[in-house]
Amino acid sequence: MTKQASNRSILWAQVWGLAAMQGAITLTWVIYNLYLVDLLTRFGFPQALATGLLVIENMLALIMEPLMGGFSDRLQHQVGTKFPLVSLGVILSAGLFLAIPTLLFWGLGPVTRWLLPLMMVAWALAMTTFRSPAMSLLGRYAFRTRWPQAASILTLAGGVTGAAGPLANQAILNVGPMVAFAFGSGVLLLATLTLGRFGPNLTVTPQALTAEEEQPLQQPLSWRNLALIFGTGMGVGLGFRLVMTTFPAILKLNVPTIAPPLVMGLIFISVAITAIPAGWVATRLGNQRAMILGLATLVFLAIGLNGISSQGLSLVMAVLLGAAFSLVFNGTLPFALSLVPPARAGVGTGMYFSGGALATSMFGGLLKGMSLSNQAAMLLAAVTFLVAGLCVGGSGRQVSR
Repeated sequence: MTKQASNRSILWAQVWGLAAMQGAITLTWVIYNLYLVDLLTRFGFPQALATGLLVIENMLALIMEPLMGGFSDRLQHQVGTKFPLVSLGVILSAGLFLAIPTLLFWGLGPVTRWLLPLMMVAWALAMTTFRSPAMSLLGRYAFRTRWPQAASILTLAGGVTGAAGPLANQAILNVGPMVAFAFGSGVLLLATLTLGRFGPNLTVTPQALTAEEEQPLQQPLSWRNLALIFGTGMGVGLGFRLVMTTFPAILKLNVPTIAPPLVMGLIFISVAITAIPAGWVATRLGNQRAMILGLATLVFLAIGLNGISSQGLSLVMAVLLGAAFSLVFNGTLPFALSLVPPARAGVGTGMYFSGGALATSMFGGLLKGMSLSNQAAMLLAAVTFLVAGLCVGGSGRQVSR
């Protein structure tokens, strides 16, 4: 049941436990994306199937994220905790993640061959069962005015582990799929155990939350607010993917002497380094203003990326992109939580991730096939960041807490 830890405005131990989960989730997706094409081609599938699988996985996430978030809200009301759902989802995900590379030891028969894509989709589906319920716990671990500061720790963890993609991809590939997937499963389980050890059911505002949770189904949900959360997730997600895939192409064309992976890794490192200062800025400016500042900066940076012509400017742009993304990423969960009643935190969080899933599906299923020029891709990224900024700015008065 809900318990009060103390009068602190942020439960730092629980926030760090949640950050460990955020980092573990990011790491498993980094490993999965690095090995996706390799595993499929080993089993005789075309490389193009990788894009199709990612589209299917994200279309499922589009539905499952808010669905599981809502289910976790009901569970919170009925039994006083979401952690059993989170634990079950993590155990299932870790098991399926570890099972994916073990298919290599079964031989390449017709049954085993088709088990691989089915196992991959099942794993991605399992990941959606606990992410929204887990991340929605942030609202319980800090006062509303301190949400961005608490969220900065999650951004820090995501930035550090996200950097493994461009900076440590060869090292991850060199250990082989069995070791890499086993490591990812172990980290995910360890992160969940860490959060469980710190007391996932503690909250800084037990009396207020208890009052809200007594009648959660009667708490009104604004469809307008849910649409704004969804639109923000879609705009941020699509813009991020466009930048992260087009920037390397721009570097290869305009600055052939620089290594694109190092620049892309610098973006993630910048996200991590600026996460805590960005949380401090958002706490003082207000979360919505900080997000709008970050999104406005991203609009101008996206437009200016095509003008890069030197190594120094490439590095400066990478740092600026990371800092701007940090302002935005810090604010996304607090923004989603602020637009729904406390008892419906899972739904709000799930709607944000649902918007991001649609963005990934659109990117993989539509935009990749259009073969956009670098200029067009960056213009589209600027537009998506602008749309996200309009959603944030149009949210108006937030739900009080």
